[in-house]
Amino acid sequence: MSPDPDVLDAFVRYLRTERQYSGHTLANYRRDIERLLRYAVANSLSDWNSIRPRDLRAFIAETHREGLAGKSIQRLLSAIRSFYRFLNREGLSQQNPALGISAPRSPRRLPKTLDTDQAAHLMQIPVTDAVSARDCAMMELIYSSGLRLAELVSLDLGDIDFRDASLVVTGKGRKTRMLPVGSKALAALDVWLGLRGSLLRGEQPALFISKRGNRISTRAVQQRLEHWGLHQATDGKVHPHRLRHSFASHLLESSGDLRAVQELLGHADIATTQIYTHLDFQHLADVYDRAHPRARKKDD
Repeated sequence: MSPDPDVLDAFVRYLRTERQYSGHTLANYRRDIERLLRYAVANSLSDWNSIRPRDLRAFIAETHREGLAGKSIQRLLSAIRSFYRFLNREGLSQQNPALGISAPRSPRRLPKTLDTDQAAHLMQIPVTDAVSARDCAMMELIYSSGLRLAELVSLDLGDIDFRDASLVVTGKGRKTRMLPVGSKALAALDVWLGLRGSLLRGEQPALFISKRGNRISTRAVQQRLEHWGLHQATDGKVHPHRLRHSFASHLLESSGDLRAVQELLGHADIATTQIYTHLDFQHLADVYDRAHPRARKKDD
């Protein structure tokens, strides 16, 4: 006997219907609980209620040995806690083995950004058809407004207001926020919307669509940005989050207004935004090292 996998399906349905989680988040939760299920089966744990804190600590230690990073283990534990809260609610378990268990710490890595010249060069892609116009508009909009990948693909036509140069986006926790849109992004969107009809295959409210006329997927956006990063010979891999990081870093570097950047990014906790103050200091430190006569290292 092993833990009932059908309970996982019920949990995902609960997250989708009652919590209204995004498809991306649902896939992550399913993958995390399936990982725990495989461990339980391999270790002859008979049902969900038989998994104790000691079992879970052994499971976490195993995933860490396999190379899973501390941040990913944190997400894994969060998914397990939510899963057991669901089991408690349904009367399928009387305990939550994940309570009190913490993930091993990982060194905090600063996000790698593009400098302003690199960002400008990346956006100068040759727009020759609907697909390249769409890709240009997506990149400009992420960099202009600091969008998350999931926020970008969820945008509908009615979310953009050209008169007010703004958009309304639904972020984490189903929270909406209004964001400004820069002139370059508006111009790129105007070109894309003029060509969007050539990809349509019927009614489709999505702002960005695929060649098949469906709402573009997160994976397709990642692939297209990676493609243009290579095409434009950008240093390092280009991905949506790197453009979002660049947006935040450049805005904070120019304004110094941490609270405003927090609001624009949709961060619930300003501590999440404060990582960009470290990026700003890195930039200043690099300038100092290059410019100050007493900072430069002498040649051997």
